[in-house]
Amino acid sequence: MDNPILWFIPAALVLLAGILYLLWKKEGGRRVPEQLKPGRPLPEFQAVDEDGNRLKSTDLAGAPAIMLFVRGSWCPFCSKQVADLTRVYKQITDAGAKLILVTPQPLETTRRVADIFGVEFDFWLDESLEIAKQLGIFLEGRVPDAQQKEYGEDTLWPASVVVDASGIIRFTELSKFLVDRPNPEKLLKVVRKL
Repeated sequence: MDNPILWFIPAALVLLAGILYLLWKKEGGRRVPEQLKPGRPLPEFQAVDEDGNRLKSTDLAGAPAIMLFVRGSWCPFCSKQVADLTRVYKQITDAGAKLILVTPQPLETTRRVADIFGVEFDFWLDESLEIAKQLGIFLEGRVPDAQQKEYGEDTLWPASVVVDASGIIRFTELSKFLVDRPNPEKLLKVVRKL
């Protein structure tokens, strides 16, 4: 290969592939859906709390909130995220914010999880995954086979959303891959700025 062009083409392709990979990694495996972009109002939706009471996203008005959309206790990465949040829970509530976990898992399972962590998270249930569909984070057929009997086949893509007291989204982060979650201190830092 005496012709320098023949060396340049493969080198340029490798460089381009590297740049595209870094951009993809920086942006993450999934882009934030339009309806969850910072600066937009949190879309209106309804959920059920762990006591079976109907709630609306508009009920959050008046205080900032961190909303974590988690797949369920069957997901080890979601369980670790919830456990990590117990370290900063008091700081989040001292900053005047609510911490809400939105999950599609059944009510009785959610109650068990609340007892395990012994922290007063608010659990909102989205058993039909209508909220996940509305917010663009629905995943069809992604529950492992061994868990489908109790949890169904479908789930959601993990997401963290910080909303200010007037209902405007100030921060959104979707997991880049199913294994990563935002650092709890990062969420706390966002809340303290509100």
